[in-house]
Amino acid sequence: MNHVTPSPALVAQAAVQRLPRAALLFFCAAYVLPGIFGRDPWRNADQAAFGYMLAIAEGRTAWSSPMLGGLPLETALLPHWLGAASIAMLSPWVDAPLAARLPFGLLLALVLVLCWYATFHLARTEAAQPVPFAFGGEADVVGYARAVADGALLALIATLGLLQLGHETTPELAQLFAAALGLWALAAAPFRRWRARLGIVTALPLLAACGAPTIALMFGMAGSVVALRSRYDEGRAFAPYIGCATLLASALAWMLGTWAWRVGFTPDGAQALQLARLLVWFLWPAWLLALWTMWRWRGHLTRRHLSVPLALATVSLAASVTGGGNDRALMIGLPAFAVLAAFALPTLKRSTTAALDWFSVFAFSLSGIAVWVIYAAMITGTPAKPAANVAKLAPGFEASFSLLPFLVAVTATLAWLALVRWRTGRHQRALWKSLVLPAGGVALAWLLLMTLWLPLLDYARSNRPWVTQVAPHVPSGACVSATNYPRSALAALEQYGRWPVDGTGQRLCAIQLRQEQRGQATNAPDGWELVARVRRPTDRDEFTLVLRRTP
Repeated sequence: MNHVTPSPALVAQAAVQRLPRAALLFFCAAYVLPGIFGRDPWRNADQAAFGYMLAIAEGRTAWSSPMLGGLPLETALLPHWLGAASIAMLSPWVDAPLAARLPFGLLLALVLVLCWYATFHLARTEAAQPVPFAFGGEADVVGYARAVADGALLALIATLGLLQLGHETTPELAQLFAAALGLWALAAAPFRRWRARLGIVTALPLLAACGAPTIALMFGMAGSVVALRSRYDEGRAFAPYIGCATLLASALAWMLGTWAWRVGFTPDGAQALQLARLLVWFLWPAWLLALWTMWRWRGHLTRRHLSVPLALATVSLAASVTGGGNDRALMIGLPAFAVLAAFALPTLKRSTTAALDWFSVFAFSLSGIAVWVIYAAMITGTPAKPAANVAKLAPGFEASFSLLPFLVAVTATLAWLALVRWRTGRHQRALWKSLVLPAGGVALAWLLLMTLWLPLLDYARSNRPWVTQVAPHVPSGACVSATNYPRSALAALEQYGRWPVDGTGQRLCAIQLRQEQRGQATNAPDGWELVARVRRPTDRDEFTLVLRRTP
């Protein structure tokens, strides 16, 4: 006789009231839209990816083998085609950085949608249902599934790791979309037969084409095991399609040459501590709730409402660990961690939800006050100490008042206060209530930063101020040699300076840029004369030497 572990969920019908769709859409809009408009590409991966997209769209390099400063593309080609095509189609009506970000903003929105529907299908399975009451009154199947799905969406929005990386124009966001599509396909297999099959056959090859073939292979293998062990006939029939998708992903990765060995983990205490810190803040608060789910549902780990998200979460966690704490690999598993976190909601104790609520109120209210105080200091000079700190950290930055961002920030702050008042009121029985304040707080913080602080952040994180410092010393149209500079710097020189840039050292350029650290005394090499020594406004330790070739 098979022993069936009883469900740990006790949910009454009154607890599965749906989150109002207008409020849910407001959460999503407040999370997705800020950061898309009104800013430059930021340094490192965001700027480098945009540089290749812009070069492709403007015809300065080939679509099939894009180059930036003479350096070939090292990451996946397909996401760069997406951004380049958007720039080419929307130019000149839409600014190039905005045009490149629009399709990636759409991908982020689709990730939220796929996470909701994946959770909805998983929560409809028999093993995920709460314990029936002796005299009735337990939650109905659809209402329960909808409430858990609302919680998963809020958990994904509340996760700190998705905040910045999810708003960049990088291949990792396309990988996240492909992983979310694969998660949905596995979850929907018993309910959406042909749609799910089409989804998995699309998701794994897309994941490989976007630069994550190893994760696609591992996810395909884990998904096959989950499907073969399914108690649903439709779930077991799904296994051949997963196998086919895995083979297609492997073949596509081989054809595109995207296989790469990125193991960088060394078993030492320092790296283990760094990895632990990454997991704690990057997955907050999803990791805490996911661990609670694993404990409370420990007798159900082989059932599909847990095994499906566990497959993707384990694969992404393994990829991150073996990659030496790769946060972008960990980002791929965020939808799965959000699903696991959602299944903790029917089992949470009142004391746990109260602690999570008050921590969120304290942390995000304090951060919101800090943003407003420093904003006031930037605009008015009062308080004097924050204004002095801004002037010290960002010399040359001049703040100006803008009405529209100010009104948006005021509206967001009032919405946060209303949300706190609603949540701290009595008789709140909704299943998703515990994640409203964490998600609302993250959305508030991000929206305030992308409105009140956006000019300051742009000044500090964009390469435009650096190129502006270099520009007076470089003739228009001059060839600039910038070896030993990252691709993001080459992209900025081409975007803002409109100079032909060489990052290989193989071209005979009239101008050369060199890096110099504080305390060094670099002399101009033979055949070159020092024109200027400039510094990035927000970097005290690094200087740029502008050298001109002597006749």
